[in-house]
Amino acid sequence: MASRVTIVEVGPRDGLQNETASISTADKIAFVNRLGEAGHKVIEVSAFVSPKWVPQMADAAEVFAGITRQKRTRYTALVPNRAGLERAIDARVDEVAIFAAASESFSKRNINQTIAESLDGYRAVCERAREAGLPVRAYVSTAFGCPFEGAVDPTVVKEIAAALINMGAYEVAISDTIGIAHPGQVASLFDEISKGVPPERIALHFHDTRGTALANVLMALQLGVTRFDSSAGGLGGCPYAPGATGNLATEDLLYMLDGLGIESGVSLDKVLAASRFMEEKIGHPLASRYATAHKATHGP
Repeated sequence: MASRVTIVEVGPRDGLQNETASISTADKIAFVNRLGEAGHKVIEVSAFVSPKWVPQMADAAEVFAGITRQKRTRYTALVPNRAGLERAIDARVDEVAIFAAASESFSKRNINQTIAESLDGYRAVCERAREAGLPVRAYVSTAFGCPFEGAVDPTVVKEIAAALINMGAYEVAISDTIGIAHPGQVASLFDEISKGVPPERIALHFHDTRGTALANVLMALQLGVTRFDSSAGGLGGCPYAPGATGNLATEDLLYMLDGLGIESGVSLDKVLAASRFMEEKIGHPLASRYATAHKATHGP
């Protein structure tokens, strides 16, 4: 296993996008700032999507305008199309992310496009981002299973991941959108995707719906993966995927990495403080097992 990994903190975007509580712009800014102070190298701050479909992300530009940027940190945003990209450029993002699905049903539910239509649109996004000097990261949603279709063909995941890399994404995050993955599946899917994408350009994005996220990370570490997405407090999930609440909690990931002697440069205590700050705003307990245990033994 590598001695160092990179964590992509997705709490402010993937973590908050499905929350029903009205979270103020000021609180989102404070949350991002706390995560930056914790030492994160990459923070996905928001998404430039239609407020009609994801109202929690309506203030993306205001959040970017208000954050205090750490020199070591890249502040990124999700964009679904050219219009979203232009808004992101105006907001001075450091990087953008695009997202394609590995199942037709999910693609149509999520962005009202077929997979092929979405890839055509993302080629234009990548071209414009290249002109603007912005790096592009890509996600492949429902890579381990679809809430509407069930099992997903690993060959399809490989082909979509390779298409995203070929159009200009520097990295592709293979995503377990509904938290269905298990360690055996991680190994086999990684092996298949590696036939079309260089292994060092593969990241993993796990949800903990079935409690297997850390086991999946441990398997991936043994396969040589060094980049993982996680969400402070275990916040979030996908609004279009029933039962998908619960990203891999950053605290839980850090606790395991620290125990293995694998460096991330991120402070567990400071991430916990950031999560507790947001817990007060969302109005319900955090999903993070570490945060829950810490509260039980140390108090609020």
